Amino acid sequence: MAVELTKDNFDQEVLKSDKPVLVDFWAPWCGPCQMMGPVIEELASVAAPAKVGKLNVDEHPEIAERYEIMSIPSIKIFKGGQVVKEFIGVQSKETLQTALAAL
Repeated sequence: MAVELTKDNFDQEVLKSDKPVLVDFWAPWCGPCQMMGPVIEELASVAAPAKVGKLNVDEHPEIAERYEIMSIPSIKIFKGGQVVKEFIGVQSKETLQTALAAL
């Protein structure tokens, strides 16, 4: 299951993680985000040792601003506290798995 990210746990779960973290920046009203939901959940169950999380941009706009999220869904992969890969729009599970496996 994907980790629900908030302003309270983002730094600990993502920036201080010792493994790669895929973050799905989304909102409940976003149709393409709803399409990505099952893909993200499925990825979370098979992505080990990487971590998968979701951040609701409506509930945590300060984090969305920090990472310059202009359109959603936006997916960023963090490693060592830095963004190392970015995707915008709907992506396949295979595309995201391949990106994680390359780290």
